[in-house]
Amino acid sequence: MKTLTLWQIDMIPWYVFAAYWLVTWLWVKRTKMTESLAQRLLTIVPMGLAFELLFSRSLAVGPLRLRFVPAVDWIGWSGIALTSLGVAIAIWARYCIGQYWSSRVMLKEGHRLIRSGPYEFVRHPIYTGMLLAAMGTALVIGEWRGVLGVIVMLVAHSFKALREEALLTTELSEEYASYRRSTGFLFPYL
Repeated sequence: MKTLTLWQIDMIPWYVFAAYWLVTWLWVKRTKMTESLAQRLLTIVPMGLAFELLFSRSLAVGPLRLRFVPAVDWIGWSGIALTSLGVAIAIWARYCIGQYWSSRVMLKEGHRLIRSGPYEFVRHPIYTGMLLAAMGTALVIGEWRGVLGVIVMLVAHSFKALREEALLTTELSEEYASYRRSTGFLFPYL
């Protein structure tokens, strides 16, 4: 029987993430207001690039194919642990936001602020989880393309989060302003 590689093991949490997202996507509230296609592309295009860098060897060219960490098992296993932790945080956050979740920047009918679970500590814990998972995958692949993928994902999620915050500030005004003062953006206040 063939043993799984570290890369194959690292993919398992990502498959769990994708399956959970597909299943829970069916149970969301109706949309009240949504972003334009142009704004949506500001997230989709960089995220596509980030995933290409992390999950495909097609961009492993030039310095992007060079290693930034040695190819040793303990680093790979650390990456798998970080990927698993990140996926767990993202799924926990997705569970807590429930029917108010959307892949696009939008308001749902009867939209309310979620402050439970990881939302007690950060305003965008799904993105936090995805970034941690991407960092773990970058450690597993060990190449600079993984680091670039994490940076691209960070930029894409940061800009999307800022658009979400502008919308929520308009809709929920002082309630959201108070929430912003008490929580971190992508990572908890230390």
